[in-house]
Order: sequence, then C-alpha cells, then structure tokens
Amino acid sequence: MAREPWLMKYDSTCQLAQEIAESIHERNRQKRTGGNPSKLNVTIRTSLQRLQEQISQLKDSLLRSLSTRQITQFEADRRQNLVDDLLTRERQLQTSFKNDGTEPNVMRSSLMSGDQGTGPINPWLMEESEETKDLDFHEIKHQQQRIIQEQDAGLEALVTVIARQKQMGQDIGNELDEQNGPVVATLQFSERCPDCLRLPQNEIIDDLTHLVDKTDSRIQRETRHVKLVDKKSASCGMLVVIVLLLIAIVVVGVWPTS
Repeated sequence: MAREPWLMKYDSTCQLAQEIAESIHERNRQKRTGGNPSKLNVTIRTSLQRLQEQISQLKDSLLRSLSTRQITQFEADRRQNLVDDLLTRERQLQTSFKNDGTEPNVMRSSLMSGDQGTGPINPWLMEESEETKDLDFHEIKHQQQRIIQEQDAGLEALVTVIARQKQMGQDIGNELDEQNGPVVATLQFSERCPDCLRLPQNEIIDDLTHLVDKTDSRIQRETRHVKLVDKKSASCGMLVVIVLLLIAIVVVGVWPTS
C-alpha cells in the first residue's frame, strides 16, 4: 500500500537534512585541511533555504488535512511533533553552518544516524492503533475521560474496601485485647508471684471443706430432732386415747339406769 504524500514529503525532508549535515561536515573538514569550501558554502546555503521551504510546506499541508478532517487529532499531534523535530534540526544546521569548526557530536549523531538510502529512523512513524484509528479528537478525549472515570471509581471502591477491612481489623484487635486482658494480667501476676495464686486456692478449699462439715453436722442434728418429734407425736396420741376412754367409763358409771 502506497504511503501518504505527507509522509513521503517528510521522508524527503529528513533526507535533505541529513545531506546538509554531511555537507557541513565535509566543509569543516576542508577548512581544517586548508581546502577551499566556497562552493560547498553556496550549496549548503541553498539546501538550507530549500529545507525551510519544505518544512513550511509540511506545516501548511498538516493544517489543511486537519481542517478538512482528513486525519484524526491524534495523528495531527503526532505529525506536529515530527515537524517540531525537523524545525529543531534546521536550527541546529543553521547554527553549525554559521560556526567555523566541527559541529557538535550530539547534533551530528542525531542528523546522520541511519542508512543513507532509507533515511533516519523516526519513532513517530508508527501506525495508529485500531481503537483510535476511526475516532476524532473529541471522541478520543471522551474515551480517555471515560477510562479515567472508571479507574477513579475502581480506586474509590478499593479504598472503601481497604478502609472497611482496616476497621474490622481494629475492632477484632480491640475485642481480643479486652478478652485477653484478665488472662494476661493473671499470667503477669503469676510470673511475679508464683505462690500468690496457690495461697488463695488452698484457703478456698479449706473453707469449702469446713462448710461441708458444718452443713453435714447440722443435717444430722436436724434429723435427730425430727425423729424425736415423731416419737413425741406418737406418745401424745396414745395419751389422748386413754383419756377419752377414762371419760367414757366415768360417764357410763355415773349415768343412771331405769
């Protein structure tokens, strides 16, 4: 598939910038060796003017493509970065052309990198992703905002869950402290005084034994009282019967007969 005219124009402009850099390097070499670089200076000056014109044409073409919606806003921003990179190269070349001597190594390496036949490798010549290829600037912006909102909502939910788990952990910790407080205090007290816990236990056992013995003696005494009362109740019944019989005999003896 044939490349777009704008990208082909950009590649030729990059190639021109590289040729200018090589010409400047050759002119500086001739100056160092005592040669006459006048012809090269004319060629370089003409090439720099042509480079400015091509960069201007790239800028105008980019504006027309964006205004007529031939490219997306994302692609327009990408190409604008490419144009800015060319402008930076053009300024570096102008500076190197005006200066006498060797151009900076950084500029030379950035302008003369890559093969001469294919031009410098540019990371901006990347294909646009399928997700944003058919979207305009506003749609891409809306998509990014939606993704950011979803991420924010997920982060808020995560923060809520973490806060709830933290509160649950604190509540469990407080409850364990309350439950283990007496046990810990007892253990600490037993460590400080091992015999202190044995003394109350022995006293309690002795008290319980004494209370059991006392209660048993009282039960035995009350049992004897009950038996005595039972015996007295039986004797009283017999006495009542005897008295009643005596009264009956007296009444029968005294009662007159006809």
